Amino acid sequence: MEDDFGASSTSPFLTESLELAMEVENENSMENENENSRPSYFSCTFDSRNGGRKLSAESYLASGSLKRVLLRLDPSPNDYEENTVELFGFQWVTEMALVESCEFLFGLLRQQIHRLENLVQMGSSDFGQAANLHSEAESIRHQCLKFLHYVKVFIFRYLEPPKVENDGMLHPYEELEAQLPSVLVEELHALTVHLGHLCELPSNVLAAFTIQNQAKVLPPSWHLLHLHLDINWLVLEVLHVLGEKLKRQVVYANHFINLTGENLTSISLFEKHCGNLISDLISLAINKYTKVRPSEALTSSHYPCTCVKELWILLIHLLDHRNKGSNTECFWSLVNTTLKNIFERPSTSESESAFETVQCKDPLSFSWWILSHLAPLYQFDRNGNLDEKKQKESNWKFVEELLKKSTDAQTGVLEEHLRMHLQCCLTLCSFWDLNLSIVTILWDYYSKNLNSCFTVPWLGLKDLANISKTSLSMLELVKHCCFEQQIPSLYNSSNSYFIFLSILARIMKEGNNGVHPWKQIKGRIYSKFHRKRMQELTEVGLQNFFNLFLMLAIVAETEDIVSRVLDLLDFLTPSSITTSRRALIWRGHFAFLLIYVEKNMDISVLAEKISSAFREKAKEFLVTKNDYSQRQNLWTLLSTYIDGVQEVFETSCYLSLSEEKLLNDGFTMLLPACRGAELSMVLNFLQVVLARLRSTHERVSQGLQLGNTAPDAQLPLLAKEHHLAVASALWRNFFPYLKSQRMSQTPPSPQLADTAAGFTLLALDIPSKALSDLQPQPVLSMMRLFGWDDMVWPQLVSRYLSHLIQNSSLCEAFSSMGYTSYEALTVRSWFRCILQMFLDQPSGALAKTDAERTVGKAYMEQLTELTRLIFKLSEVENILLKANVGQSVFKQDPKNALVQFIKAVGRTYSGLQTLSEKSAMVTKTLEYLGDVLKYVKPYLKAKGPPEGLQITYWIIGCLVKFCAPILATSKAQQLLFRIVDCLLLPHSVLQQDKELPVALLSAIQESLPLYLQLEQALTEFPEAGLSFICCQSQTQSAYLNQLLGSIILHYFGRFLPSSPTAPGAGQHPLLTALGSSITAPQLLRLRKTTLHVIRENYLQFKGHAPPPRLASVLAFILEVLRGTQSTDLCDIDLVLPAVLKCLVLVNELQVKKISTDIVQYMVEGCQEGSGGEHATQLTSVFRQFIQDYTAVYDHRVFSILETVAVLDQTLVTSLIPTITQSLKESEHKQGLGRNAAQREAYKRVLSHLAEAGQNEIQKLENETEQLCAGD
Repeated sequence: MEDDFGASSTSPFLTESLELAMEVENENSMENENENSRPSYFSCTFDSRNGGRKLSAESYLASGSLKRVLLRLDPSPNDYEENTVELFGFQWVTEMALVESCEFLFGLLRQQIHRLENLVQMGSSDFGQAANLHSEAESIRHQCLKFLHYVKVFIFRYLEPPKVENDGMLHPYEELEAQLPSVLVEELHALTVHLGHLCELPSNVLAAFTIQNQAKVLPPSWHLLHLHLDINWLVLEVLHVLGEKLKRQVVYANHFINLTGENLTSISLFEKHCGNLISDLISLAINKYTKVRPSEALTSSHYPCTCVKELWILLIHLLDHRNKGSNTECFWSLVNTTLKNIFERPSTSESESAFETVQCKDPLSFSWWILSHLAPLYQFDRNGNLDEKKQKESNWKFVEELLKKSTDAQTGVLEEHLRMHLQCCLTLCSFWDLNLSIVTILWDYYSKNLNSCFTVPWLGLKDLANISKTSLSMLELVKHCCFEQQIPSLYNSSNSYFIFLSILARIMKEGNNGVHPWKQIKGRIYSKFHRKRMQELTEVGLQNFFNLFLMLAIVAETEDIVSRVLDLLDFLTPSSITTSRRALIWRGHFAFLLIYVEKNMDISVLAEKISSAFREKAKEFLVTKNDYSQRQNLWTLLSTYIDGVQEVFETSCYLSLSEEKLLNDGFTMLLPACRGAELSMVLNFLQVVLARLRSTHERVSQGLQLGNTAPDAQLPLLAKEHHLAVASALWRNFFPYLKSQRMSQTPPSPQLADTAAGFTLLALDIPSKALSDLQPQPVLSMMRLFGWDDMVWPQLVSRYLSHLIQNSSLCEAFSSMGYTSYEALTVRSWFRCILQMFLDQPSGALAKTDAERTVGKAYMEQLTELTRLIFKLSEVENILLKANVGQSVFKQDPKNALVQFIKAVGRTYSGLQTLSEKSAMVTKTLEYLGDVLKYVKPYLKAKGPPEGLQITYWIIGCLVKFCAPILATSKAQQLLFRIVDCLLLPHSVLQQDKELPVALLSAIQESLPLYLQLEQALTEFPEAGLSFICCQSQTQSAYLNQLLGSIILHYFGRFLPSSPTAPGAGQHPLLTALGSSITAPQLLRLRKTTLHVIRENYLQFKGHAPPPRLASVLAFILEVLRGTQSTDLCDIDLVLPAVLKCLVLVNELQVKKISTDIVQYMVEGCQEGSGGEHATQLTSVFRQFIQDYTAVYDHRVFSILETVAVLDQTLVTSLIPTITQSLKESEHKQGLGRNAAQREAYKRVLSHLAEAGQNEIQKLENETEQLCAGD
């Protein structure tokens, strides 16, 4: 037999006769098995292992004991079949024992009960002894149960109804048999008196309810307690079987009546014992309830173990079964009577009520609790299986009385208890049929208390969850009342008013003979609201008002209810409506709109009403600029409207319900008045609406393309018309403001770019509704406005383009237009965004030095993302591929990525072969660059910030360096001239006496080599910088050379330190540009031009006065020679004469040392050079030097020559004739004859010249001797 306690295996529609037939068949099959069964009994030793879902196979329900009793079948068909039966250790004749020894057997039963009670008192903690006690107690219980079951079987099988007396003569046995029913009633009465009340058992026995159920060794107290449960139930079974056997004749306990004078019958005993048993069970429940919190009422069961639960189920079935066939009380009637006794508290000494010893502090809450736990027990059938379809008897009349007490103002029930009461009521609604009376009772209470908050103080903030900040949250809160909920969790999540709404919603959704409950109760609800009542509502009351009607609108006649709500709201006096109350009204209005949307109803009427109110408030907001408090109040309303409209658009499935009515011209007044966070909120809302419109339009359009033939096929067409209306409203009421903000004085918010991108994509999807000034190609117009306009903030452009670059539909649109400059113009904008990344930073002392901190992390991330997308454009990918630059470039810092792109452009150009390809590449490059100097003009004008100047000079320097071949072309030369004029030779630089800002000077110093020549670049780009352009350009060669000279002239002196050892001087940028050993033509030109400028402007003596910073100038020249490690003809021509002059005319040791080093490098350089040409030039310079300075500075000249002779004998040897001739001319001019000092100095020079020197010395000495001899 199925013993599942959770799922039903028996159809609820079986008639009792069919059930009887099935049971008889089971009985026959069991007889064939011929096995004795153990008597049914209560046991809970298994329910923990089975999660409490099953009853033991021996239970009264699972074993079929109850069902057999109710079906009038043999209680134990397989038992007591032998002639004798063993009871209490004695053998008895099965068919006669009860007749002959009824009192004796019941006496033995009481003895066994007494023995078990003694075992309880003997309790032992010794495990071995405990096992023995368990075994003995279990045996006693079994004997007692066996006897009582035997009594049932005996009555069913052997007891005969009283016979009509035959002349008054009866056999003694027949006489005893005739008295047996009366004796049984007396003995059963005595047994119940002997047992007493369950709740009066000793505490140590009642404590057995808490024993762990999985225990295998149980104490005697557990067995005694469960034996009491068994006997209490079996007494009822025996009395019922006795009544059925005697065909419901009343059996009088004659002997008892004669002795006591009290009336005792089988029926009175049954009723009294039932009443006492129910009272005892309720008393046990009261003891358990004292430990239950109101919030845990529905999760805390009323029975201490499953045996008590089974006993309740048994009582339900037995009492309701008897009630159907007679006028006896049903189960609920007895329970109600018992519960009423709790309230009345009888005090008469004669009362035997168990409640005299049980205290219930809150009878009302307890009554709710016990009823809510008893009602579900009706789901269990006679086998103990859960059958949710089983017909359940309701107890609404008593519940109505409880409700009246719970809502009685005089009773003063607290919210914390009222919540529990209504939770229980809602639970009962889920089990019982519809009852409108409870709604009437509850509505009478809540209609008077709408202004109450229904809060529980000790719940704290958790109890404030019912306050709705948006219309959607308000609606969602009410929706919870309309659908199945976890009722136990409602205590903390909802107040009693919401639980009332849940009850109302549940009843509203149930039919009543075809008449909707709303028809029956709407009059009662509407009648409570009149003008005075509406004006009495506080903000809380208004919230409760909306909650009620929102719930009704969901489950009943929506349009009728919403219309009535609008009429009721008109009763409110406008002057008395505060801002917060009006915001609440607007939220409620939008909540009704959401209900319309969810039910697919047109919202035009409702939308026009609320949007008109919004327009008025937006107008007030526009004119209220300086009144902060007034603005705050108005913004509260306006933000409520914005949130509501957004929720409508997000909820609507097809946007086909006149949603465009909500986007009226109030927004044209609102947007210009918004500031900061206000504008951010509106733009975020606008983005949501745009995205929602586009996605919905796409979905509907796809449906149309698929050729939908469903019954609602007209819906997409209708939706498309509404989409056009929404798009038109967006362009008309939002876009003009958006367009006006693209050139604001301060950087716009990121939302502006996001929204502009949304409008661009909308123009792509629905081009026909864009404004007329954007037609006929609105997408192209939008890109020109927000993506390619050089006047728009770079922050806006970068974010805007990031949304659109990778949109394939947009690319296809431009391709279809034949607009080929799409990618080039996008690259130009990217170029500008990077150059202008520091545009909004302060200049001067306030400027930050950390670039990452200055620009802002968000903008840097945006530029990085834009860079990644730019490098995926087809044109850019093609250039990178040709230049052999990997795609990993875009992962770099955006500035470095831009430089890599510039390099790639230069390399690509250099790799082109045909003139047409090169010309096209120049044009494309200029398109990429745009007016690059316009981008950096703000930096130059403000002379800051430092980071802005740094990136300007660095990026454009890289452009000049790596794209020099392009700039050398006639198409690009004008750009080059402008770069030089604006960056390198502005007016401020030309004013030598005027100090340049430190930031500007620093930027130029770091980047100047890029514009001239950089060592590291020459291996990759041997044709780079202005020096290359001067070599290559034929048309403007002279002018370019002049520009190059001017740059060197102005910046050589500006970056020249006061002395070679000046601290913090750093390397001169010109020196960096010249520092290469590669003798490319452009490098030689740069070197020659530089040295020429230095000679003409920084090595010119004023008379005998040396030029300023001479040591620094010479140190620069020395570094140039050291860096190149070679000497060119221009070095000899341009530098050596001036250096030799310095050696002669300047006495400063530092100058002399540096000059000597220069001479040494030049002489050694000529030795390592190409030989003849350099030597000839060097000889020429020294010959002229000797001729110019020997006459006056003979000793210095000879000292210099002596030094040179050590370095290069050949050079000085070739100069001997010139030196000798100059010596003689000097002596001649002096007119003093031979100058011995000069000749000695000359001889020292000659002494270094080997044989030629010795010969010249000998020659000079011979001349001297001849002169002396002549004299």
